Amino acid sequence: MNKKALFGLLFIALMGILIIQFGHLFTLEFAKAQQQALSSYINNHFALAAFAYFLLYIAITAFSIPGAAVVTLLGAALFGFWTSLVLVSFASTIGATCAFLSSRYVLRDWVQRRFQDKLHTINQGVEREGSFYLLSLRLIPVFPFFLINLLMGLTPMSAMRFYVTSQLGMLPGTAVYLNAGTQLAHIDSLAGIVSPAVLASFALLGLFPLVLKWVMNKLRPQGTQTLNNTSAPESK
Repeated sequence: MNKKALFGLLFIALMGILIIQFGHLFTLEFAKAQQQALSSYINNHFALAAFAYFLLYIAITAFSIPGAAVVTLLGAALFGFWTSLVLVSFASTIGATCAFLSSRYVLRDWVQRRFQDKLHTINQGVEREGSFYLLSLRLIPVFPFFLINLLMGLTPMSAMRFYVTSQLGMLPGTAVYLNAGTQLAHIDSLAGIVSPAVLASFALLGLFPLVLKWVMNKLRPQGTQTLNNTSAPESK
């Protein structure tokens, strides 16, 4: 067994262990239960807490651990919208780039075998439209983000282009999620769930991908197929 294969197996095993051991920590119920204690700690140790949250988010994204959405909502509830926007935006992009590089240099064979059909679709999109295709995938959730990170690592796209495009492409969706998270912080009873602010936040969360799909298809160069036509069947 060569070194790349060995590192790949160790990486996959580590992801499995992390999910099994710590998966329950990334649920909305656990986050709400710990919110008061975490808020008190953050008030007294803001810089340290922000740095720890930043590193945690990088690790979650880099290792493709389920629960990033919950950690995003919790970040907004704990740090507020603007601080969490900076933390999550950069941490998620750095983590995604780590996953991208691990796919390119460590997990190449495993990813190719596991996601060969989806890789073919993404390769076609990258060859046809370059960075615009990655931007579309970031803005419109056709594929899970962790899958985009792994598959893009097997394309000719440079790491710097991947980072910059991902930073821009994930920013709007991150802002929408964090806005919803700031409203969750104020839900103390069942009545709070139906408040206008909370309902508006989650309506925006649901409509956001649909609006962006329409905008991106309008901006797409003439003569190419829409993202919905080329990629949607692959996401099932």
